[in-house]
Amino acid sequence: MAQNGNNIIVYTSTNNGTSWTAMGATKSDKLQVSGETIEISSATDADWQHIISGRKSWSLNVSWLVTQVADVRKVLQVGTRVKVRIGARTYSGSSGVEGFAIITQNELAFTRGSLATGSLQMHGDGPLT
Repeated sequence: MAQNGNNIIVYTSTNNGTSWTAMGATKSDKLQVSGETIEISSATDADWQHIISGRKSWSLNVSWLVTQVADVRKVLQVGTRVKVRIGARTYSGSSGVEGFAIITQNELAFTRGSLATGSLQMHGDGPLT
């Protein structure tokens, strides 16, 4: 059955997973996992390229609504290492993923007559399990 994005929640923890906080007022979240390829040679085939899997990386982009003026201070989180969980409202390791990430960018937009919004980028630090 197809899932509504509202059913997938991003949680963060700054104390190594002792306590978790749902990232509130998120409008959209985008999780990306990439894998590099390494070119290798073949003893029997010189005309075609051959590759093997290399290392993997992941990133998470979150767009959110600014719900209070104090949210402006969230831009100071850049460079912070957090533990991230992505899954259902009642998290289960068998259906969600978890890993450490570093906040690499936090952007806020304040447009007169519009809702204030934020955009957060995290780069994975180690495996996503």
